[in-house]
Amino acid sequence: MKTRTFLVTVSAAALLIVSGVGAASATTLYADPKVKEPTVSVVQDPAAVPAPEKPGKRAPKTHQVVLTTTEVDSKLDDGTTYTYWTFNNTIPGPMVRVRVGDTVDVKISNAKESTMNHSVDFHAATGFLGGGQITQVEPGQTKEFSFKALTPGVYVYHCATPMVAHHISKGMYGLIVVEPEAGLPAVDQEFYVMQQEVYATKAKNIPNAEDDYDGLVNERPSYLVFNGAVGALSKDKPLKAKVGETVRIWFGVGGPNLTSSFHVIGEIFDRVYNLGSLESEPLKGVQTVTVAPGGATMVEFKVDYPGQYALVDHALSRATKGLIGILAVEGQADDAIIRDKSGDSRKKMGEMAH
Repeated sequence: MKTRTFLVTVSAAALLIVSGVGAASATTLYADPKVKEPTVSVVQDPAAVPAPEKPGKRAPKTHQVVLTTTEVDSKLDDGTTYTYWTFNNTIPGPMVRVRVGDTVDVKISNAKESTMNHSVDFHAATGFLGGGQITQVEPGQTKEFSFKALTPGVYVYHCATPMVAHHISKGMYGLIVVEPEAGLPAVDQEFYVMQQEVYATKAKNIPNAEDDYDGLVNERPSYLVFNGAVGALSKDKPLKAKVGETVRIWFGVGGPNLTSSFHVIGEIFDRVYNLGSLESEPLKGVQTVTVAPGGATMVEFKVDYPGQYALVDHALSRATKGLIGILAVEGQADDAIIRDKSGDSRKKMGEMAH
Protein backbone atom coordinates (compact mmCIF):
# COMPACT_ATOMS: atom_id res chain seq x y z
CA MET A 1 0.00 0.00 0.00
CA LYS A 2 1.52 3.33 -0.99
CA THR A 3 1.86 6.42 1.16
CA ARG A 4 -0.53 9.21 0.22
CA THR A 5 0.27 12.88 0.70
CA PHE A 6 -2.25 15.65 1.02
CA LEU A 7 -1.74 19.39 1.32
CA VAL A 8 -3.09 21.17 4.39
CA THR A 9 -1.53 24.63 4.32
CA VAL A 10 0.95 26.59 2.28
CA SER A 11 1.83 29.93 3.84
CA ALA A 12 2.62 31.70 0.58
CA ALA A 13 -0.02 32.43 -2.05
CA ALA A 14 2.17 31.24 -4.93
CA LEU A 15 4.23 28.09 -5.14
CA LEU A 16 7.93 28.92 -5.03
CA ILE A 17 10.19 26.85 -7.27
CA VAL A 18 13.88 27.69 -6.87
CA SER A 19 16.56 26.85 -9.41
CA GLY A 20 20.20 27.69 -9.91
CA VAL A 21 20.87 28.61 -6.29
CA GLY A 22 24.57 29.23 -5.74
CA ALA A 23 26.76 28.38 -2.78
CA ALA A 24 27.00 30.71 0.18
CA SER A 25 30.51 31.81 1.15
CA ALA A 26 31.81 30.50 4.44
CA THR A 27 32.67 33.10 7.06
CA THR A 28 35.53 33.09 9.54
CA LEU A 29 34.38 32.01 12.99
CA TYR A 30 37.50 32.84 14.99
CA ALA A 31 38.86 36.35 15.45
CA ASP A 32 41.43 35.00 17.90
CA PRO A 33 43.54 32.15 16.43
CA LYS A 34 44.05 30.79 19.95
CA VAL A 35 40.39 29.84 20.11
CA LYS A 36 40.04 26.23 18.95
CA GLU A 37 36.40 25.36 19.64
CA PRO A 38 33.31 26.80 17.92
CA THR A 39 30.43 28.17 19.93
CA VAL A 40 27.92 25.83 18.28
CA SER A 41 28.16 22.05 17.86
CA VAL A 42 25.99 20.47 15.18
CA VAL A 43 26.78 16.88 16.24
CA GLN A 44 23.59 14.89 16.77
CA ASP A 45 23.65 12.74 19.90
CA PRO A 46 23.28 9.13 18.67
CA ALA A 47 21.14 8.43 21.73
CA ALA A 48 18.64 11.13 20.68
CA VAL A 49 16.04 8.59 19.56
CA PRO A 50 12.33 9.29 20.19
CA ALA A 51 11.04 6.98 22.91
CA PRO A 52 9.33 3.91 21.49
CA GLU A 53 5.73 3.13 22.30
CA LYS A 54 4.72 -0.18 23.82
CA PRO A 55 4.15 -2.85 21.17
CA GLY A 56 0.51 -3.41 20.24
CA LYS A 57 -2.09 -1.89 17.97
CA ARG A 58 -3.50 1.54 18.73
CA ALA A 59 -5.66 4.20 17.10
CA PRO A 60 -3.93 6.55 14.61
CA LYS A 61 -2.30 9.69 15.99
CA THR A 62 -1.26 13.07 14.60
CA HIS A 63 2.38 14.10 15.10
CA GLN A 64 3.64 17.70 14.96
CA VAL A 65 7.06 17.98 13.33
CA VAL A 66 8.55 21.46 13.68
CA LEU A 67 11.72 22.15 11.71
CA THR A 68 13.84 25.29 11.52
CA THR A 69 16.51 25.52 8.84
CA THR A 70 19.68 27.27 9.97
CA GLU A 71 23.15 28.11 8.66
CA VAL A 72 25.79 27.84 11.38
CA ASP A 73 29.56 27.65 11.75
CA SER A 74 30.70 24.60 13.69
CA LYS A 75 33.69 22.31 14.22
CA LEU A 76 34.34 19.89 11.36
CA ASP A 77 37.71 18.60 12.56
CA ASP A 78 40.34 19.68 15.09
CA GLY A 79 41.24 23.23 14.13
CA THR A 80 38.81 23.26 11.20
CA THR A 81 35.38 24.85 11.04
CA TYR A 82 32.72 24.66 8.37
CA THR A 83 29.51 26.49 7.55
CA TYR A 84 26.79 23.84 7.90
CA TRP A 85 23.16 24.07 6.86
CA THR A 86 20.91 22.20 9.28
CA PHE A 87 17.49 21.18 10.44
CA ASN A 88 17.16 22.37 14.07
CA ASN A 89 20.93 22.98 14.47
CA THR A 90 21.86 19.28 14.39
CA ILE A 91 23.31 16.87 11.84
CA PRO A 92 21.48 14.73 11.10
CA GLY A 93 18.23 16.56 11.83
CA PRO A 94 15.88 15.24 14.50
CA MET A 95 14.69 11.65 14.08
CA VAL A 96 10.92 11.38 13.56
CA ARG A 97 9.06 8.27 14.75
CA VAL A 98 5.47 7.43 13.81
CA ARG A 99 3.32 4.40 12.98
CA VAL A 100 1.40 3.27 9.95
CA GLY A 101 -1.85 5.24 9.68
CA ASP A 102 -0.53 8.24 11.62
CA THR A 103 -0.71 11.78 10.23
CA VAL A 104 2.42 13.91 10.16
CA ASP A 105 1.93 17.67 10.31
CA VAL A 106 5.12 19.41 9.19
CA LYS A 107 5.89 23.06 9.92
CA ILE A 108 9.15 24.32 8.42
CA SER A 109 10.63 27.76 9.04
CA ASN A 110 13.77 29.25 7.54
CA ALA A 111 15.76 31.36 9.99
CA LYS A 112 15.67 35.03 9.03
CA GLU A 113 19.48 35.14 9.17
CA SER A 114 19.78 32.51 6.43
CA THR A 115 21.33 33.39 3.09
CA MET A 116 19.60 30.58 1.16
CA ASN A 117 16.18 29.15 0.48
CA HIS A 118 15.60 25.71 2.05
CA SER A 119 12.91 22.99 2.05
CA VAL A 120 12.19 19.41 3.12
CA ASP A 121 11.41 16.21 1.18
CA PHE A 122 10.24 13.18 3.20
CA HIS A 123 10.86 9.87 1.45
CA ALA A 124 8.00 8.49 3.57
CA ALA A 125 5.55 10.65 1.60
CA THR A 126 4.50 10.57 -2.05
CA GLY A 127 3.29 13.46 -4.15
CA PHE A 128 4.46 17.08 -4.16
CA LEU A 129 8.07 15.77 -4.35
CA GLY A 130 7.66 14.41 -0.82
CA GLY A 131 6.86 17.93 0.35
CA GLY A 132 9.81 19.54 -1.41
CA GLN A 133 7.58 21.16 -4.02
CA ILE A 134 5.47 22.98 -1.43
CA THR A 135 8.00 23.81 1.30
CA GLN A 136 10.46 26.08 -0.51
CA VAL A 137 10.94 28.66 2.22
CA GLU A 138 12.80 31.94 1.93
CA PRO A 139 14.68 33.38 4.93
CA GLY A 140 12.15 34.40 7.58
CA GLN A 141 9.32 32.42 5.94
CA THR A 142 7.25 29.49 7.27
CA LYS A 143 5.26 26.84 5.40
CA GLU A 144 3.21 23.81 6.44
CA PHE A 145 1.93 20.56 4.95
CA SER A 146 0.64 17.18 6.13
CA PHE A 147 0.93 13.59 4.98
CA LYS A 148 -0.42 10.26 6.14
CA ALA A 149 2.15 7.50 6.63
CA LEU A 150 0.82 4.25 5.22
CA THR A 151 3.95 2.24 4.42
CA PRO A 152 6.25 0.93 7.19
CA GLY A 153 9.95 1.56 6.77
CA VAL A 154 13.03 3.57 7.66
CA TYR A 155 13.14 6.63 5.40
CA VAL A 156 15.45 9.57 4.76
CA TYR A 157 14.29 13.17 4.64
CA HIS A 158 16.41 15.99 3.22
CA CYS A 159 16.40 19.48 1.79
CA ALA A 160 15.08 19.56 -1.78
CA THR A 161 16.21 23.02 -2.86
CA PRO A 162 18.42 23.05 -5.97
CA MET A 163 21.28 22.31 -6.06
CA VAL A 164 19.91 19.48 -3.91
CA ALA A 165 23.24 17.64 -3.58
CA HIS A 166 24.82 20.84 -2.25
CA HIS A 167 22.19 21.30 0.46
CA ILE A 168 22.49 17.65 1.54
CA SER A 169 26.30 17.77 1.62
CA LYS A 170 26.04 20.79 3.92
CA GLY A 171 24.09 18.67 6.44
CA MET A 172 20.39 18.90 5.58
CA TYR A 173 19.11 15.35 6.07
CA GLY A 174 17.61 13.04 8.72
CA LEU A 175 15.48 9.92 9.27
CA ILE A 176 11.77 9.30 9.69
CA VAL A 177 10.75 5.84 10.93
CA VAL A 178 7.27 4.54 10.10
CA GLU A 179 6.71 1.56 12.39
CA PRO A 180 4.31 -1.28 11.57
CA GLU A 181 0.78 -1.16 12.95
CA ALA A 182 1.70 -3.09 16.10
CA GLY A 183 5.03 -1.33 16.64
CA LEU A 184 8.39 -3.00 17.14
CA PRO A 185 9.76 -5.30 19.85
CA ALA A 186 11.58 -3.50 22.64
CA VAL A 187 15.39 -3.53 22.83
CA ASP A 188 17.83 -2.29 25.47
CA GLN A 189 19.55 0.49 23.51
CA GLU A 190 18.65 2.42 20.35
CA PHE A 191 21.01 4.70 18.42
CA TYR A 192 20.65 7.13 15.52
CA VAL A 193 23.58 7.25 13.08
CA MET A 194 23.89 8.77 9.60
CA GLN A 195 26.75 9.04 7.13
CA GLN A 196 27.66 12.10 5.07
CA GLU A 197 30.30 13.41 2.70
CA VAL A 198 31.74 16.91 3.13
CA TYR A 199 33.24 18.70 0.14
CA ALA A 200 35.70 21.40 1.22
CA THR A 201 38.54 23.08 -0.64
CA LYS A 202 40.89 23.67 2.28
CA ALA A 203 42.99 21.02 3.97
CA LYS A 204 42.78 19.93 7.59
CA ASN A 205 43.80 22.37 10.31
CA ILE A 206 42.85 25.40 8.25
CA PRO A 207 40.47 27.47 10.44
CA ASN A 208 37.69 27.73 7.88
CA ALA A 209 36.79 25.37 5.03
CA GLU A 210 34.98 26.50 1.89
CA ASP A 211 32.70 24.52 -0.40
CA ASP A 212 34.26 22.60 -3.27
CA TYR A 213 31.86 22.48 -6.23
CA ASP A 214 34.17 20.41 -8.45
CA GLY A 215 34.66 17.85 -5.67
CA LEU A 216 30.90 17.65 -5.15
CA VAL A 217 29.91 17.04 -8.76
CA ASN A 218 32.83 14.64 -9.33
CA GLU A 219 32.18 12.79 -6.05
CA ARG A 220 35.58 13.45 -4.44
CA PRO A 221 34.86 14.36 -0.81
CA SER A 222 37.40 15.95 1.51
CA TYR A 223 35.80 14.32 4.56
CA LEU A 224 33.40 11.49 5.32
CA VAL A 225 31.71 11.63 8.70
CA PHE A 226 29.12 10.09 10.99
CA ASN A 227 26.67 12.59 12.55
CA GLY A 228 28.22 15.67 11.06
CA ALA A 229 31.85 15.90 12.14
CA VAL A 230 35.15 14.06 12.45
CA GLY A 231 35.20 12.36 15.85
CA ALA A 232 31.48 12.93 16.41
CA LEU A 233 30.88 9.31 17.47
CA SER A 234 34.37 8.50 18.71
CA LYS A 235 35.52 11.54 20.71
CA ASP A 236 32.39 13.63 21.23
CA LYS A 237 29.48 11.24 21.64
CA PRO A 238 30.44 7.55 21.42
CA LEU A 239 27.66 4.99 21.62
CA LYS A 240 27.41 3.21 24.98
CA ALA A 241 25.96 -0.18 26.02
CA LYS A 242 26.47 -2.98 28.51
CA VAL A 243 27.33 -6.64 28.07
CA GLY A 244 24.18 -8.66 27.46
CA GLU A 245 22.18 -5.78 26.01
CA THR A 246 20.54 -5.83 22.59
CA VAL A 247 21.47 -2.81 20.50
CA ARG A 248 19.38 -1.38 17.67
CA ILE A 249 20.97 1.10 15.26
CA TRP A 250 18.88 3.21 12.92
CA PHE A 251 21.41 3.86 10.16
CA GLY A 252 20.99 6.06 7.12
CA VAL A 253 23.09 7.68 4.41
CA GLY A 254 22.50 11.34 3.73
CA GLY A 255 25.19 11.18 1.07
CA PRO A 256 24.67 12.86 -1.25
CA ASN A 257 26.72 10.56 -3.48
CA LEU A 258 28.46 7.55 -1.92
CA THR A 259 27.06 4.17 -0.92
CA SER A 260 28.00 2.89 2.55
CA SER A 261 29.13 -0.62 3.52
CA PHE A 262 28.12 -0.32 7.18
CA HIS A 263 29.97 -2.63 9.55
CA VAL A 264 30.66 -2.87 13.29
CA ILE A 265 34.14 -4.32 13.83
CA GLY A 266 33.92 -7.15 16.37
CA GLU A 267 30.19 -7.75 15.99
CA ILE A 268 27.76 -9.64 13.76
CA PHE A 269 24.33 -8.21 13.02
CA ASP A 270 21.75 -10.64 14.42
CA ARG A 271 19.01 -9.00 12.34
CA VAL A 272 19.17 -6.61 9.38
CA TYR A 273 16.07 -4.97 7.96
CA ASN A 274 17.45 -4.60 4.47
CA LEU A 275 16.77 -1.38 2.53
CA GLY A 276 14.88 -0.09 5.57
CA SER A 277 11.92 -2.39 4.98
CA LEU A 278 10.07 -3.11 8.23
CA GLU A 279 7.48 -5.36 6.54
CA SER A 280 9.96 -8.00 5.37
CA GLU A 281 11.53 -10.73 7.46
CA PRO A 282 14.98 -9.59 8.62
CA LEU A 283 18.19 -11.08 7.32
CA LYS A 284 20.10 -12.94 10.04
CA GLY A 285 23.81 -13.30 10.74
CA VAL A 286 25.03 -10.44 8.55
CA GLN A 287 28.56 -9.02 8.65
CA THR A 288 28.17 -5.87 6.50
CA VAL A 289 25.11 -4.13 5.10
CA THR A 290 25.00 -2.00 1.95
CA VAL A 291 23.09 1.28 2.27
CA ALA A 292 22.62 3.55 -0.72
CA PRO A 293 22.68 7.36 -0.55
CA GLY A 294 19.18 8.41 0.39
CA GLY A 295 18.65 4.96 1.90
CA ALA A 296 18.49 3.49 5.39
CA THR A 297 18.41 0.30 7.41
CA MET A 298 17.78 -0.99 10.92
CA VAL A 299 20.27 -3.43 12.46
CA GLU A 300 20.14 -5.27 15.79
CA PHE A 301 22.72 -7.28 17.72
CA LYS A 302 23.41 -8.48 21.24
CA VAL A 303 26.77 -7.46 22.71
CA ASP A 304 28.48 -10.38 24.45
CA TYR A 305 31.87 -8.96 25.32
CA PRO A 306 33.13 -5.66 26.84
CA GLY A 307 35.41 -3.24 25.01
CA GLN A 308 35.40 -0.80 22.14
CA TYR A 309 33.73 -1.71 18.86
CA ALA A 310 34.41 0.42 15.78
CA LEU A 311 31.59 1.63 13.53
CA VAL A 312 32.95 1.93 10.00
CA ASP A 313 32.18 2.01 6.34
CA HIS A 314 34.01 -1.14 5.19
CA ALA A 315 35.38 0.83 2.27
CA LEU A 316 38.05 1.29 4.92
CA SER A 317 40.12 3.98 3.24
CA ARG A 318 37.28 6.30 4.19
CA ALA A 319 38.30 6.02 7.84
CA THR A 320 41.30 8.19 6.99
CA LYS A 321 38.85 10.97 6.07
CA GLY A 322 37.09 10.83 9.44
CA LEU A 323 34.57 8.03 9.08
CA ILE A 324 34.78 6.06 12.31
CA GLY A 325 32.63 5.77 15.43
CA ILE A 326 32.92 3.86 18.69
CA LEU A 327 30.48 1.65 20.59
CA ALA A 328 31.83 1.38 24.14
CA VAL A 329 30.56 -1.71 25.98
CA GLU A 330 30.94 -2.07 29.73
CA GLY A 331 30.58 -5.16 31.90
CA GLN A 332 32.00 -8.65 32.20
CA ALA A 333 31.65 -11.68 29.97
CA ASP A 334 32.73 -15.29 29.74
CA ASP A 335 36.32 -15.32 28.44
CA ALA A 336 35.45 -18.43 26.47
CA ILE A 337 33.70 -16.17 23.93
CA ILE A 338 36.98 -14.65 22.78
CA ARG A 339 40.36 -14.78 24.47
CA ASP A 340 43.32 -12.44 24.28
CA LYS A 341 46.42 -14.59 24.82
CA SER A 342 48.93 -11.88 23.94
CA GLY A 343 47.75 -8.92 26.04
CA ASP A 344 47.09 -6.84 22.94
CA SER A 345 43.58 -5.89 24.11
CA ARG A 346 45.18 -2.90 25.80
CA LYS A 347 45.51 -1.26 22.38
CA LYS A 348 42.82 1.23 21.48
CA MET A 349 40.32 0.32 18.78
CA GLY A 350 40.53 3.84 17.38
CA GLU A 351 44.14 3.24 16.32
CA MET A 352 42.80 1.21 13.38
CA ALA A 353 41.70 4.40 11.66
CA HIS A 354 45.19 5.89 11.46
